[in-house]
Amino acid sequence: MRSLLFVPGDSEKKLENGVSSGADALIVDLEDSVAADRKPAARDIARAFLQSAKRGAQKLLVRVNALDTGLTDDDLDAIVPGRPDAIMLPKAAGGVSVTHLHAKLDAREALAGLPDSEIAIVALATETAASLFTTGTYAGSSSRLAALTWGAEDLSAELGAEANRDESGRFLDPYRLARALCLAGAAAAGVPAIDTVYVDFRNDAGLRRECEEARRDGFTAKMAIHPAQVAVINEVFTPSPDAIAHARSIVAAFEAQPGAGVVGIGGKMYDRPHLMRANILLGRVKS
Repeated sequence: MRSLLFVPGDSEKKLENGVSSGADALIVDLEDSVAADRKPAARDIARAFLQSAKRGAQKLLVRVNALDTGLTDDDLDAIVPGRPDAIMLPKAAGGVSVTHLHAKLDAREALAGLPDSEIAIVALATETAASLFTTGTYAGSSSRLAALTWGAEDLSAELGAEANRDESGRFLDPYRLARALCLAGAAAAGVPAIDTVYVDFRNDAGLRRECEEARRDGFTAKMAIHPAQVAVINEVFTPSPDAIAHARSIVAAFEAQPGAGVVGIGGKMYDRPHLMRANILLGRVKS
């Protein structure tokens, strides 16, 4: 996945528009974009959408309400029969939250007659102050864990901050820390890291810059809040022909010298970490 588009779960029109957006995945939202009195309706609409959707390359995720809201069970009861590809867990408090959700999904998959662990989990790892101290605990928490992502909006509210970005649109230090911890936590858990949303959805230049910086640092995808952002995200997170060719040359050089710790290509030296990065990139192309 390169792009994941948030769509309010209570809007049938926006859900249908999301299908044709070009996004690799839709995040059907039952949390922040749905008012409290609309949540029961959103569950029904989301379940009907999941059940009627033509399953293809586009993945369908559902962001449920956080475990401490008392709403998660109702969310899962409604949408698990619709067989979403994954549940996005907001305000996760480390691996223990993922383990808790895993158990809830076990029970509901059994009741719905679904295969064990068919539904994956994507955790939003940095939306609270306490969660910043738990990003290293996701490794081994659940076989369902498919990715980690992070958020700055809820975190800035909890910190009492006046802003989370500077005048140029770049994240301030507390949120750069949250971003880095998400990236490290994902690497430690052996799952992809997904970058957070860019809220200035009419600023294509700013979005492109943030996508390029995220890709540079190791993120493999980015979430979107508007369909207009999808094309830029897909473009930036699609490995270029030059990058693919370079990765293949590194792999080929090591295959030609299987016992080597370092190889030379075009006057430059490449070691085993370069080989690892090349294989990761080529794995993304195959998937």
